[in-house]
Amino acid sequence: MVQTDFGGPEAVSPREVPEPVCGPRDVVVAVEYCGLNRLDLLQRRGPGLIPGFRLPHVPGMDFAGTVVRTGAAVGSVVPGDRVVADPTQGCGSCPRCAVGDRAYCVRPRILGGNAPGALAEYVLASAESVVRVPDSVPLAAAVTLPTAYATAWHAVHTLGETAAGETLVVHAGASAVSLAAIGLAKRAGARVVAFAGSDAKRAAARQAGADLVLRNGDPDAVKAVSAFTDDAGADLVLDHVGTDTWRTSLDCLGVRGRLLLMGNTSGDQVSFSLQEVFHRGLKLLGTGGYTSADFVAATSACFADGLHLPIAARFPLEDLAEAWDVLAARDTIGKVVIEP
Repeated sequence: MVQTDFGGPEAVSPREVPEPVCGPRDVVVAVEYCGLNRLDLLQRRGPGLIPGFRLPHVPGMDFAGTVVRTGAAVGSVVPGDRVVADPTQGCGSCPRCAVGDRAYCVRPRILGGNAPGALAEYVLASAESVVRVPDSVPLAAAVTLPTAYATAWHAVHTLGETAAGETLVVHAGASAVSLAAIGLAKRAGARVVAFAGSDAKRAAARQAGADLVLRNGDPDAVKAVSAFTDDAGADLVLDHVGTDTWRTSLDCLGVRGRLLLMGNTSGDQVSFSLQEVFHRGLKLLGTGGYTSADFVAATSACFADGLHLPIAARFPLEDLAEAWDVLAARDTIGKVVIEP
């Protein structure tokens, strides 16, 4: 599926393109499933958000499939291996890539972001970015992992350092990243309070493991969190909503709490008292991009413990326009998956 313009579903259409050419450190993967992300939708509408984005473009960041070709220098996987890949490829040679911090590569290459993605029969990826999927894990489950779980792992573990017995508050509790964060926090032995907007989304947060689920905008939310924590307040809050939830996030935190800032879907500008932050010893942590180590750790944990997101809907490649509509409605729970 090739994007040739900005706009509605008509901006992306099926085309015959050359099969990827495998470099010495690359692999070519036959795509069996591609999970849609909101970035795919935003870049279709325009403008391109990832530096280096150009038309024509093949979308699709998250995928699971089977290796069909490997470069001469590749020894980590062989044809026939079932894999998922970190869509953040990097350039492979800059100082950030050298330490596994591909999200801050000086020449970023992101599958489906500014490089050909997985809404296709075949996709080209660097061998160091792919992880083998155990035979016991269905590829349909594996495709839900890459971006959501790596992002959540970076927040919950790498930056948040969530420990057993702590309490994590999660906004937008039925989003892909939030569901992943709930599962990872519970796996670490933490307790989780989740906010969600509808009965179905609150049920999904409970299903993921949340111990207490509250309505978005609940006027008694801070009191409820205080009571849940025996007046200590939460140890961490994961907020990828922004302006609308900022005050609640700060008020839910206890002394020396950590606020993990991940997004700004409701607005970008907030205000707060510096005194409130430094007197309470709060930490405001921008989660930024995950690392290659986060990706490996997250997928390994999910494979070991059977963690994955629910699949909200599946569509064949030719019904991509209908899949876009489902994703745009914002009432799905889990991943919308395409089967090329």
